[in-house]
Amino acid sequence: MISEYVIVFFLFLQIIYFIFLIVTNLTTTLFIVMSLRRITDYFFSSVDIVSHKILNSNNYRPVSILVPAYNEEKTIITSVHSFLRLHFPEYEVIVINDGSTDGTMDLLIDEFELYVNERPVKMQIAHEETHAVYLSARYPGLTVVDKANGGKSDALNCGINISRYPLFCSVDADTMLESDAMIKSIITFSEDRQVIAVGGKIGILNGCDVENNKVVRKCVPKTYIEAYQVIEYARGFLAGRTAWDQMGALLIISGAFGVFRKDIVLKIDGYRHTIGEDFDLLIRMHRYSYDHKVAHTVRFIPETMCWTQAPDDYASLLKQRNRWHRGLLETLYHNKGMMFNPKYKKVGMLAMPYFLFIEALSPMITVLGLISIVIFYLFGLLNQDAIWIFFLLEFVWGALLNIGSLSLEFFVKHRFVSLKDIYILLFYSLIEPFFYRPLLKVESFVATFNFFNTSWGEIKRKSI
Repeated sequence: MISEYVIVFFLFLQIIYFIFLIVTNLTTTLFIVMSLRRITDYFFSSVDIVSHKILNSNNYRPVSILVPAYNEEKTIITSVHSFLRLHFPEYEVIVINDGSTDGTMDLLIDEFELYVNERPVKMQIAHEETHAVYLSARYPGLTVVDKANGGKSDALNCGINISRYPLFCSVDADTMLESDAMIKSIITFSEDRQVIAVGGKIGILNGCDVENNKVVRKCVPKTYIEAYQVIEYARGFLAGRTAWDQMGALLIISGAFGVFRKDIVLKIDGYRHTIGEDFDLLIRMHRYSYDHKVAHTVRFIPETMCWTQAPDDYASLLKQRNRWHRGLLETLYHNKGMMFNPKYKKVGMLAMPYFLFIEALSPMITVLGLISIVIFYLFGLLNQDAIWIFFLLEFVWGALLNIGSLSLEFFVKHRFVSLKDIYILLFYSLIEPFFYRPLLKVESFVATFNFFNTSWGEIKRKSI
């Protein structure tokens, strides 16, 4: 028989788990409501009119687009072409080949007619050795840097050193930018000089129709593992980050697309060598700004800025999510001095505690809570009411939150136009809490005990 102390312990875990589910579900519900207001305000505003005025005036700032690339031969050419066709008057594209061992560099040289340029690199931030800097005979705004491998953060630091403009945009080498992505982002910097960083919604490229390096039709991916990620991205970007933007405490901008003030990034010595470089950079920018009394804000644009390939197999997906969770834990640990520190206002008192208790500890609480329920069931101790509470909180409310997050998609550019696609996503929204989410929680639980591991892990790519 199970001892009384063990029963009390597992009962305590169940209570914590149920309280956690209520808090997280209520929070997500609030985020959806807040995001709906922000998204409708944004898309019924005169964004295009403002864009036109800025494009036809001197009230914009040029931007450097930094593209770190490691073994990206399947996607790099299509991606770079999408970067070169942006509707923006003054920008440069800098591709940083981070010691690729495949044909990435050779493809770049052939496609863009690259030639070696003896341009000196000003070492404002340390990074691995640069082998050569190339310019393009076909595209004057394209620069390609060939350097020794040092990781994504190191490649971005090299790109910052090479860049000429006061703003830089970090994008992944397997992404495709929307043609108006840059002007929509720079509007934010032009309208509010306190802005230090801007992020945008990331769309999942899998399954979409692409013509001439441009997404012309948004479609639901063919496999369920990819479709689940469409729902997850809607919940994370449209509900989560839009709400944090509303609260003035946005902590993370996706590494797939983000625009930053270079002067602030140089002050903090660029990217730190970490697997969560996007999360870490923005927190350190917040920290510097508060420490030096720099009035600042970070904004999120609830419109698709770029398209990226999502993992289409479980091995790649779990590697990615393991890395994301390790990056979250490492960043929170590295910046722990900001936690509950009133000096850092909403960031230290609200956003960072949220990411600690709701995001970082979520896998631990979920897995231990589920274990306690299973043990009670096996020993015939599980109360019938507890089963219903668990089912309603975890699955019913979870499915409703998925549907609520997806409803935000109807207000954004590149919405799903096929009723069949919408029905498919609604179906996956109902079953996602039963299969997909528990799998990711278990993988994040494993990552919790391995967060000092700095390995990146390769994800399979497909040609765009």
